[in-house]
Amino acid sequence: MDLGIAGKRAIVCAGSRGLGRGCAEALAGAGVDIVLNARGAEALGQTAHEIAAATGVSVIPVAADITTAEGRARVLEAAGSVDILVNNAGGPPPGLWSDWSRDDFISALDANMLAPIAMMQAVLPGMIERGWGRVVNITSAAVRSPIAQLGLSNTARTGLTGFVAGTSRQVAGQGVVINNLLPGLHATDRAVSLDTAAAKAQGITVEAAAARRAASIPVGRYGTTEEFGATCAFLCSRYAGFIVGQNIMLDGGAANISI
Repeated sequence: MDLGIAGKRAIVCAGSRGLGRGCAEALAGAGVDIVLNARGAEALGQTAHEIAAATGVSVIPVAADITTAEGRARVLEAAGSVDILVNNAGGPPPGLWSDWSRDDFISALDANMLAPIAMMQAVLPGMIERGWGRVVNITSAAVRSPIAQLGLSNTARTGLTGFVAGTSRQVAGQGVVINNLLPGLHATDRAVSLDTAAAKAQGITVEAAAARRAASIPVGRYGTTEEFGATCAFLCSRYAGFIVGQNIMLDGGAANISI
């Protein structure tokens, strides 16, 4: 399917690996030029090279911490005029409600709520002026079905969801579409981190913890970055203009929610 976005320009945050990389690869495969951001310069440069070689599009790596004002400024300066924004940042660590201080919450809010809001505020005016734009925020399935040990993530990402709910409807009439993707368990470094924590808590191996978690998903496995990226690319396509302010679950059916 021709997604109708060849020649567009996208910023993909935290795109050197995992779900961000899956999104960057899918967009590049659709002909979108990419400004690729992550903190680690070496892995970022390698990923940018591989995506450019595989797809033939321009991929500009910008090593910066997107959760800081300085990092965002560097990415935005390198990108210039952008048509597509994929907001993404690593999730805060798991734990108990009693583990977290005010500073822990502020850190989670900066990374998973305030940084993506700031990026949207930076690119939306240009999208509105041109009459076309797409924003996809990678949040978490925990927004719809909170996970007990992910209280920091639950809190910050729910705040972002509230911002998007209103903003998406305010800009839709100008051709700008904003949606959220809510990943469940995918085969990424984040899954390894969570499996490791679960293994420690349960006194089992990481492999056993991963197998237990996979068995709890109706499809019987973790999701893939390719599946996730393809969904992101579709939400950025010319066909997604009537999908506004939605929270789309990609969790293999793990959350039993009827609405």
